[in-house]
Amino acid sequence: MEDELDDKIIYQTYVSHMKIMSKIAWGVPINISPFAIGAYLWRLFRIYVLKPEIFVFGVVVFVILMYIQTVHLWSSNLLGKLQYTLGKTERSRLQKLTYFNIGDVEKSSWEMKMGPVAAYAVQGRRPKMEDRFSINDNINKTDVALFAIFDGHGGEFAANYAKENLIQNLYNKVIEIKGLIVGKPIKKEKETICQNEKADVEKPAPPPTPTLQDRRKSFKKSSSTTDECIKGAKEVTDTEILSKLENLRPITREVKPTKVETIKETPITNYFDKRGTIDYGKLITDEILATDRLLLEAAKKSMDVAGTTALVAVLEGTRLVVANVGDSRGVMCDGKGNAIPLSFDHKPQQMRERKRIKEAGGFVTFNGVWRVAGILATSRAMGDYPLKDKKLVIADPDILSFDLSYHKPMFVVLASDGLWDTFSNEEAVAFIKERLNESDFGAKSITLQAYYRGSLDNITVIIINFKDNRFGFYSCDS
Repeated sequence: MEDELDDKIIYQTYVSHMKIMSKIAWGVPINISPFAIGAYLWRLFRIYVLKPEIFVFGVVVFVILMYIQTVHLWSSNLLGKLQYTLGKTERSRLQKLTYFNIGDVEKSSWEMKMGPVAAYAVQGRRPKMEDRFSINDNINKTDVALFAIFDGHGGEFAANYAKENLIQNLYNKVIEIKGLIVGKPIKKEKETICQNEKADVEKPAPPPTPTLQDRRKSFKKSSSTTDECIKGAKEVTDTEILSKLENLRPITREVKPTKVETIKETPITNYFDKRGTIDYGKLITDEILATDRLLLEAAKKSMDVAGTTALVAVLEGTRLVVANVGDSRGVMCDGKGNAIPLSFDHKPQQMRERKRIKEAGGFVTFNGVWRVAGILATSRAMGDYPLKDKKLVIADPDILSFDLSYHKPMFVVLASDGLWDTFSNEEAVAFIKERLNESDFGAKSITLQAYYRGSLDNITVIIINFKDNRFGFYSCDS
């Protein structure tokens, strides 16, 4: 029964096929003239192609194919443009790296080594070196160490002023406080009359002992061309500041005559807390604000709009006190290898900084980076008198204190933002940890690595090595 059914199906299929073939065969014109063949093809086209469902389907397929072709051409063209742009950027970058080869970078570099402390700085891709640093590993044998980094902007004047005056004042105050502790007579408190005519001329007296000068002999300049950066000639090099100053003309050019100002020195006894220990946080804060006030007076006289960040660290025994103004930064590697922040950047986009700036009548804009009044990329700094007049920028430092007997640190990194533009805290700690056995504890290596990663700023790095208790007066248990 099934065989018969199969035979019937095959037979019906054969018959249907033959009928179709017969219809086609009988439709072929016997007259092989071009007109007859054309009429026949038109009839087939009309029967099989111009049916509504076939026509619609064909139109859809055609549109899809055209879309794919168009997208392909567009993407190929865009890819070509991107490849050209990226290739051009890469060639430009390679040209820069070729121009600033390792020899050129090291010609504009500074290095310093004092026992367990090393520093390395490069001018990098900036036209001027506006970074400054200071290392005092044992102030006048008081077992107090003082380290600082100043990252200047808009010129070298502010960074030079801060290094020469703030560090000297802190140096003298530490000696005076330590003298008081061991029973030396207290200097008679006096009122100092600070006049504009003298603010930018008078220089503090040199340290009472030659030890500071002796230490400075280890400061190595890699090129005679760096002398020009140390002289502190007034010159505005930050194009961002120059391009925006005209918008602040009422602030920038308004130099009000300042009355003779009486500044009463804070009694030395005020720098002790209730437990009788030295309050380095208060001491550093007072000195930064006092130095900033005198810096502004000197800057207004010379119409110098330069400013500088300040990162100051004081180390005494197991106490580490870090003061920060701006976006230079410190980080500590503890005994477990963790990265512990020693400071936090002052950036205009931070909520508290933005709120403070707006309350002072200012604004924050974004043009590549967030800037105060479209000018300054840090919300706190010393100097910058055009922005200080309305308190858009302030010099108040943040103070953080650390008990090193708890953290048992391996090392500390202090650096300007030229390093932190290309390194995170964790990356810097991991990098130095592998190079702590180098002669400069990895300071040079990480500085050059930041340069090769594309940092566009001056780069300054200080490494304080606590490994193997290399600080003679550092008493943390190992």
